[in-house]
Amino acid sequence: MTLLLQVSDAHFGTERGNVVAALQQLVREQRPDVLLLSGDITQRATRRQFTAARAFVDALGVPQVIAIPGNHDIPLFNLAARVLWPYARYRRAFGDDLEPCFANDDLLLLALNTTRWYRHVDGELSGAQIERVARHLERAPPMCWRLIVVHQPVAVTDPGDAHDLLHGHEAALQRWSEAGADVVLGGHIHLPYVVALHQRRPTLPRPLWVVQAGTALSRRVRVEAPNSVNLLRIDAAGGAGADRGRQLTVERWDCAADAQRFERVAVHRLHEDSPQRSHGPAD
Repeated sequence: MTLLLQVSDAHFGTERGNVVAALQQLVREQRPDVLLLSGDITQRATRRQFTAARAFVDALGVPQVIAIPGNHDIPLFNLAARVLWPYARYRRAFGDDLEPCFANDDLLLLALNTTRWYRHVDGELSGAQIERVARHLERAPPMCWRLIVVHQPVAVTDPGDAHDLLHGHEAALQRWSEAGADVVLGGHIHLPYVVALHQRRPTLPRPLWVVQAGTALSRRVRVEAPNSVNLLRIDAAGGAGADRGRQLTVERWDCAADAQRFERVAVHRLHEDSPQRSHGPAD
């Protein structure tokens, strides 16, 4: 069993102090194995914001950290820096690898940089990125869960968010599903949800889920969603009896603006064949 904590759109520089403390407490209680930062770690890609973000991550003490930049993590107003060295500050804080990967017996996690210096908000996937990920997926052990993380969403639940869809997502989803992908994780729009994409797209050859995270720490929340993070409980071996087989459980944990704790508010259980969903705290 591997426990992965997805923290997206922290937007350091706009963080809420009580929510930061609440997330620290959640990490102490849950003790995740992997911390996934799915972009927009900072608000304006300043040195101070990256320093604060790095200090926060280090203090959490999660054994493995996987991070990708979001559109807010490259300079906006300094045009020379944006064009010539857009990831300089990001690299100093989180390393040179903009597309890290992680693998163990339970999962293969492939992270992609979908930001572009010439795009202010939108994200983009190149054909080379799509194919490189597909080759990794095809070589993965058959029982492990195969996860891909991007910043901008590949599917939305609100038509008003369609303009934020990742450029190249349609080709990517088809190719990655053929290659064996199970889950695509994202952030960017500050709205958490889980979508069984194969129920929307009958052309996909196998089950494929989209897992979106809300904004973890920032005061820049949407009306319909407070600060939230996702916890993924991933088991390639599965349990006994009726539950035997690969299992992945996605838990959404919310922290209201005036709260002191993150609380589990929704659970989605993704099985080999079909998803089961329950609302509220689970046993």
